Amino acid sequence: MGICNQDAIKQLQSMMENVNEQQKITFQNMHQGYPTETLARFLKARDWNVAKAHKMIIDCLQWRVENEIDNVLSKPIPVDVYKAVRDSQLIGMSGYSKEGLPVIAVGVGLSTFDKASDKYYVQSHIQMNEYRDRVVLPTASKKQGRYIGTCVKVLDMTGLKISALNQLRLLTSISTIDDLNYPEKTDTYYIVNVPYVFSACWKVVKPLLQERTRKKVQVLQGCGKEELLKVMDYQSLPHFCRKEGSGSSKHRVAGDTENCFSFDSSFHQQLYNFIKQQAVVMQTISPIRQGSFYVDLPEPDPDDAKIAKTIESELHKLEIQNGVAVNGH
Repeated sequence: MGICNQDAIKQLQSMMENVNEQQKITFQNMHQGYPTETLARFLKARDWNVAKAHKMIIDCLQWRVENEIDNVLSKPIPVDVYKAVRDSQLIGMSGYSKEGLPVIAVGVGLSTFDKASDKYYVQSHIQMNEYRDRVVLPTASKKQGRYIGTCVKVLDMTGLKISALNQLRLLTSISTIDDLNYPEKTDTYYIVNVPYVFSACWKVVKPLLQERTRKKVQVLQGCGKEELLKVMDYQSLPHFCRKEGSGSSKHRVAGDTENCFSFDSSFHQQLYNFIKQQAVVMQTISPIRQGSFYVDLPEPDPDDAKIAKTIESELHKLEIQNGVAVNGH
């Protein structure tokens, strides 16, 4: 590369001076007072190639302007639909790591994405990203007295089946939105409760991942409790990492442990109430067009498309081998 990281950031900073007014405003919403760190994320995502990082960030700003992403936190999903989304797109926040990073829990295996239309799953996902970036991370930074720009993710594979194939298209679209517009937001991915079907897919997917991503993934034994307690306190462990025996992450909760996927969890209550309050504020400032938020799903990133294709063919192989859907450990 022959150019040090500081020089790359300076170059990108000077190129960013040419953005238009709308893009400047949306960039402020993105960086939340940390413009240098934000540029560094895009540079990292493009292996510190300034021209590629510049194109990536301009495309991202354009995507934000065209899809009115700055206003997404003032557009509530109707409460009955939101509850259905929460029951079928299992994600939540369970606490903080010992270093002060938010811990995001994802029920990959038991998410069915079948109780609402795709647009609501995408809207909810973007709202969570924006709430994380505009509220959760700035609050964590203030509390720690230093910049906190990433999260830790714990992915629960309980219940992963060959039929996961049905959700692959939507998951690939969501993953592409993240790759292109929210790069380098996860510090480590901890994968727990791994069934055979995951191991089979992981074997073929792992070589396709960029080394940068591969280094972030840790597949843990069982529910991962022992390993995770090295990086977070017991109170921050997702509910599916506390179980003593086997059982579904959706229903088996130790004692009075909060299920962070639930609409009634403190995180989702805070998020939903925040969006409702923002909607009221926006209505008083300038009545916005009614109607639902809609984002065009992007063409999958070529790398993501290749990974999805590989998973698909691996799941088909397993289907043929078993003749029935595989489940369990």
